[in-house]
Amino acid sequence: MSRHPEVKWAQRVNEVYITVLLPDAKNAKVKLEPEGVFIFSASAGVDDNLYELKLNLFDKVNVEESKINIGVRSIFCIVDKAEKVWWKRLLREDGKAPHFVKVDWDKWVDEDEDTAGGNDLDLGGMDFSKFGGMEGMEGMGGMGGLGGMGGMGGLGGMGGMGGLGGMAGLGGMAGMEGLGGMGGMGDDGMGDFDDSDDEEQEVAKPEGDEKAEVGDAVKSEERKEAAPST
Repeated sequence: MSRHPEVKWAQRVNEVYITVLLPDAKNAKVKLEPEGVFIFSASAGVDDNLYELKLNLFDKVNVEESKINIGVRSIFCIVDKAEKVWWKRLLREDGKAPHFVKVDWDKWVDEDEDTAGGNDLDLGGMDFSKFGGMEGMEGMGGMGGLGGMGGMGGLGGMGGMGGLGGMAGLGGMAGMEGLGGMGGMGDDGMGDFDDSDDEEQEVAKPEGDEKAEVGDAVKSEERKEAAPST
């Protein structure tokens, strides 16, 4: 069973403002007929509940000059009056309006205060489209599907940039360990250096022995000279 969305309205002498409050509406369809029939349908909510609405407006309207904006939280319509006069109420039927239809006090002005014909209304830079009948609006209703842009989450594939982690492959620079081979150069070079020291030590050793032998000979001669003759 369908539900009724909340509707707010206000007017100026030349136009009527109808706001359908339905956050995250999907497949929104809006149709406006010259006789003043306003039809709306959309789905919303976690369970995609169907919301429908049919309003018989107080008087005839100019469909071609009417505009609509489908936003994330609401659908806002500027309905151009066929006859530029102040309406007694929003709906054609006498009596109390349905509970879901309320006055939009944020946009409301009294008849004797309406001197700007709607030019006093701050629309916050809204982009509007012309009414083109139910069929023409179906595509716009798909704008609710912009939620599908969540598919852009696929950009998460950019996570593939994690492949930059492959730069860890620069660890291949560890191949510079080959530079450790320079240590090998140390093995050869240093080995030659050590051998050179050994050779010098071997050359120096005989000189030390020869000096020791000469020193012993001198001391021996000194002893002989110092010894008393017999």
